[in-house]
Formats: sequence, C-alpha cells, structure tokens
Amino acid sequence: MAFFSKNPIEPVPDVETKVWACENEECTCWMRADYSLQETPDCPICKSKMTQEIRMLPELK
Repeated sequence: MAFFSKNPIEPVPDVETKVWACENEECTCWMRADYSLQETPDCPICKSKMTQEIRMLPELK
C-alpha cells in the first residue's frame, strides 16, 4: 500500500553553519560545530587537527 500526499514537501533552507573541517587535504571529514563534544576537536577519521569554517548547510530544527 502506497501513500501519496497532495501537499508538496517544503524545501529546507540552507543557512550559514559553523563547522569543523579536517586540515588534511586527503581527508574530507567535517562536522557541525554544534555537535562537537570538544572545543577544538581532532579529526575522528585521520586524527589530524580541524579548523572552523562556515558552510551553507540545510537548517536542522
């Protein structure tokens, strides 16, 4: 049984979001700063240092 909604799903707006990004050029790991458990985290994948950046990401509610 399938369910079809007549109401279209509203697109989620992108907002400027602080993220931690891995400094290692070969690693693509990043995380939202709001979900980091440390003030200055190390990369969970390659253990390199991470730097803060601003990215346009979908808003989380």
